[in-house]
Amino acid sequence: MLITGCSSGIGQVCAHGLAARGYRVFASARRPEDVAALAADGLEALRLDVADPQSIAQAVDEVFARTGGRLYALFNNAGYGQPGAVEDLSRAVLREQFETNLFGAHELSCRVLPAMRAAGEGRIVQNSSLLGLVSMRFRGAYQASKHAMEALSDTLRQELAGTGIHVCIIESGPVKSRFRENGYAAFKRNIDRDNSPWREVYVAVERRLAAGEDKGPFTLPESAVLAKLVLALESRRPKPRYFVTIPTHVLAALKRLLGTRLLDRVLLAASEGELR
Repeated sequence: MLITGCSSGIGQVCAHGLAARGYRVFASARRPEDVAALAADGLEALRLDVADPQSIAQAVDEVFARTGGRLYALFNNAGYGQPGAVEDLSRAVLREQFETNLFGAHELSCRVLPAMRAAGEGRIVQNSSLLGLVSMRFRGAYQASKHAMEALSDTLRQELAGTGIHVCIIESGPVKSRFRENGYAAFKRNIDRDNSPWREVYVAVERRLAAGEDKGPFTLPESAVLAKLVLALESRRPKPRYFVTIPTHVLAALKRLLGTRLLDRVLLAASEGELR
């Protein structure tokens, strides 16, 4: 199977965990030094930048060359979160977010589907997010990319009905990773804080991001995602969605039960609370 975004966090843990279960894992990363580190750890590693179509094509060709044109599963894990208020997001910043979080995953899926069709089986697993189900302040770019991933995945699942190929979504909540670290770098790179109407609020946003890894009471280790990924890969009839963490279960239920205005109140209170 092929996993994207294995330089750290969820991707790295899942690559090692599945290899330990006997899977032949192709662990990919964007930076050459990360590919070298994965190889040094005993994994079959290759370079894959999901924002670069040429890199995607080369990586898929390399995988098929090593496997004789076969691939059972793809785990689209690579991604990052671009913080910032919606009115501070330029077209270029939104495009960059979608290139990594959506377009790369879409292109990879389309490139491996012919091999899965020929085999009459396969699994495409998308690492989405709680924020693909609900939306909170200052996460608009990331949420837009994940909501779009949800829609494309739901459509693809229906279109592949009866082929033996299953599409599953993992709805991750707070999980230990470098998500905040990478988000803070994106914030500093792309948001003009000093000229924003949100500049005073951004002080608290930056403080939260600079704090690094989420250590809240509901935060789970990366192995929680691995456990759901195993179910998506090995269940005879895998679920369309697998929820990870209590907040994901709670907010998914509230979305079903509450109207839009009431849900907005809950989400506004949650976002205000984390910025205190």
